[in-house]
Amino acid sequence: MTRTYSVNLPQKLFKAQQVRENEPRVAADLSIEMFTLMENAGQAMFDMVTKHSEQRCSMTVLCGYGNNGGDGYIVARLAKIAGWQVKLIQLGDCNKITGDAATARTLWLEGGGKSYDIGEGIEPNTVVIDALLGTGLNGNVRGQFIEAIELVNKTQNAFVCSVDIPSGLNADTGQPMGCSIKADLTCTFVGLKQGMVTGLSGDYCGKLHFAGLGIDEAFEQAVSAVAQCSNASDIEKELPPRKRACHKGNNGHVLLIGGNKGLSGAIRMAAKACMRTGAGLVSVLTVEANESIVAADCAEVMVRGICGNSDINVFLAKADVIVFGPGSGVNDWSKVLLQKVLAVNKPKIIDADGLNLLALDPVKLSQCIITPHPKEAARMLSCSVKDIQQNRFESAAQLAKSWGAVALLKGFGTVINDGSSTYVNTSGNPGMATAGMGDVLSGIIGGLLAQGLSLRRAATLGALIHGAAGDAAAAEGERGMMATDLLPHIRALVNPF
Repeated sequence: MTRTYSVNLPQKLFKAQQVRENEPRVAADLSIEMFTLMENAGQAMFDMVTKHSEQRCSMTVLCGYGNNGGDGYIVARLAKIAGWQVKLIQLGDCNKITGDAATARTLWLEGGGKSYDIGEGIEPNTVVIDALLGTGLNGNVRGQFIEAIELVNKTQNAFVCSVDIPSGLNADTGQPMGCSIKADLTCTFVGLKQGMVTGLSGDYCGKLHFAGLGIDEAFEQAVSAVAQCSNASDIEKELPPRKRACHKGNNGHVLLIGGNKGLSGAIRMAAKACMRTGAGLVSVLTVEANESIVAADCAEVMVRGICGNSDINVFLAKADVIVFGPGSGVNDWSKVLLQKVLAVNKPKIIDADGLNLLALDPVKLSQCIITPHPKEAARMLSCSVKDIQQNRFESAAQLAKSWGAVALLKGFGTVINDGSSTYVNTSGNPGMATAGMGDVLSGIIGGLLAQGLSLRRAATLGALIHGAAGDAAAAEGERGMMATDLLPHIRALVNPF
């Protein structure tokens, strides 16, 4: 069975500073004390632990000296009352613990609890509560906290649960700040931080849960989100049942161009995905050597083999949507065809080697979706893959601005930016890290554009359907999944009624 990476997450995303600065104001408006919120956070964390810890009865709680540590003291007290064997390790200067965190520590001590230093170590086979560092970390992890994080990560058979965010993980980018706790479970509070659904966060957060602490609805109304996650309900909203009297012309004509010598598989997969998404007509232009191969594999697709200097204007004129790049290669054949595609004022998707061609000869795009993975994005922005991954939100925004296109930056937590709004896709799984998946995605998006969706809606919904199809295919296991395994699930997803 496929693993679950997130549970009941809200759609709106916020920066960590937004949550820190606005949480007290929203709580005050609702006449809720901040210490009550801390107690609610500790209770939510403890509830998650008892639900998922497989009846373990020993716990080690690691606390910093901020409010994150205060949450840890609450969890420790609840566990002790419930009969758990609890060891609490305090890092940092206890004299720095103030406010609500100090109140939580006092209650722990008054209840007979003790605190130890990191030298006491962590026993194997225990539940570890990570309440060391919160979302306010503004530099790389230092000192004793590095030692504690390394100790947690190497503890044998520990079930590691992080309070709000894994210590050391940047809540805005999803990147570790020097080092980070690798949690099995994270329970985050009040507002979902944007970095927890993209970047490397999937390797550090484990299974991600959300608890609103009773103020999340008011918070979302009071604070403007910086991004939004796609939602499965969008599929039914964007793809309503078809009218009984519709014909193939009502559902759009997609022209896919690619499949250079030895690369016929990519264009075939893209064409099949396009048809399974619901395009009325699908045509393929490929090299002459691949014409019979593509035609034999896709009986429903109109295929024409062409040489690089062929006049393709008649094909471009008939199409409603153009997909360029799957298996196109980088040579004179593809260069000539791409220039002709770019001259057409119609919705288009540029993918794969089409993006590499653009990087060699930059132009401003129009009516276009670009779908780079991080390496392609690095070429397009003349930087390194590390630069792209360091802040995927900024990278997607820069791609959209630089190229004048809707940018879909692939990877864990695919980020879509249309120049003004940002969306993140949370469907999908590691089994999809295999050849051909990007070709299937391009075909899906092309099929959605053909059915009348805007560039932005086609990109966001396409990523959602693509990932959801991968999740359905992963019911038989993630390892060994092929791109073509998604095809039957695509059809099921675009027919949710």
